[in-house]
Amino acid sequence: MTETESVASWIREYRVENGRTYHAFKDGKYWGSNDEAANEHLDIGHNLYTKTLGGRLFLSPITSEPTQILDLGTGTGAWAIDVADAFPTAIVTGTDLSPIQPSWVPPNLRFEIDDMESEWTFPPSSFDLIHIRGLHGTITDWPNLYAQCLRALKPGGYIEQAEYSAQFASDDNTIPENGGIAAWNQVGPECHRKLNRELQVLESMRQHMLDAGFEDPIEHRFKWPIGPWAKNPQLKDLGHWVRAHIETGLENWTLRLLTSVLGWSADEVRILCANVRREIRDPKVHAIHRMNVVYARKPGGPVKMAESP
Repeated sequence: MTETESVASWIREYRVENGRTYHAFKDGKYWGSNDEAANEHLDIGHNLYTKTLGGRLFLSPITSEPTQILDLGTGTGAWAIDVADAFPTAIVTGTDLSPIQPSWVPPNLRFEIDDMESEWTFPPSSFDLIHIRGLHGTITDWPNLYAQCLRALKPGGYIEQAEYSAQFASDDNTIPENGGIAAWNQVGPECHRKLNRELQVLESMRQHMLDAGFEDPIEHRFKWPIGPWAKNPQLKDLGHWVRAHIETGLENWTLRLLTSVLGWSADEVRILCANVRREIRDPKVHAIHRMNVVYARKPGGPVKMAESP
């Protein structure tokens, strides 16, 4: 067995907790599992983001012929695969803690097992676009991560980040006051205060980018209806996907965190998830999930503007 094969074998020796599997590399750094159910959740999320952006993969006005694109926390690699297909001129790199990506991918795509908070080995000024999505509550030092992104981007290149809220809300106050959603909205912040990790980064990522030295940040704010209660046909369809994303994500988002950080039992976590699930299936509960997208530009360099696919 070669050294590479030995490392690959070790990386796939996943930690098993409460019937779910978790990454072995940098064990405990990411709260989500990496099993089949979690991967289904990530793929539903990719479809949800794409629907939200009107079929586009990103909003940044990057050059029409990029040469390098980086996807941090690539997960199943769905976004990176679609981008590699859309931009055959670009080398697309997707990094993640788990080797859960498919083997059959476009020839211009590569996946790497890496911790994005470690010191990067990418040469400075390499990328036209760096993409981040769904990393709330996982990063210990956001300013350092943005600083590394700035160094790795070409002058005139873009960083784009999409994050959803860790809590659910309602515009018409139809969430039960003492129900499952209300309890859910309390435990996430409590848990991340103990971890000293920023949970609601969707609210601060624009300022983080400015502080790191990016310019011209553009922010788009979206509201996802949870379930098909909206009257608008497009929002009704979106609501089906939002609810599927949440229902497949509830246990994935909480099981490891609440058992390891707050000392809950697995049964207590599953009861909480069941209570939330029951409420978001109630057509009288008009819950929403917020999602923000911010993109910003590294100073310098003329950029040829183009529509993103």
